[in-house]
Amino acid sequence: MTSSRLTVESVNFDCADPERLAAFWAAATGGSVTGRYENYVFVSPPSRGGVTLYFQRVPGERSGRNSIHLDLATPPGGREAEVRRLVELGATKKWDVVGEVPWVDWTTMADPEGNLFCVGASHS
Repeated sequence: MTSSRLTVESVNFDCADPERLAAFWAAATGGSVTGRYENYVFVSPPSRGGVTLYFQRVPGERSGRNSIHLDLATPPGGREAEVRRLVELGATKKWDVVGEVPWVDWTTMADPEGNLFCVGASHS
């Protein structure tokens, strides 16, 4: 069996306002807006080896929820503070999942355009 040579290089978001969404995700992840091209805005990760985020303007409204989402990790005990910080940046807290699985608790949130993501912390 041949091992995979694939790595995740970027995650792409369809959105109405790429500038606004890129600014939110740059602040949320500690990354920076590093490029613009036509209907695209790019956010580079804060450190080498991270994943670049692309935000692409698309016409019309999205029907339904996004089919993939990001799971973001914080150190044990840091989830609540991170959720508060993200709300201050423009995210919406949806719900908490605490004690459902033995290895992690998480909060499901939505970014300013309604894309769901989770903030989790493993149990110490």
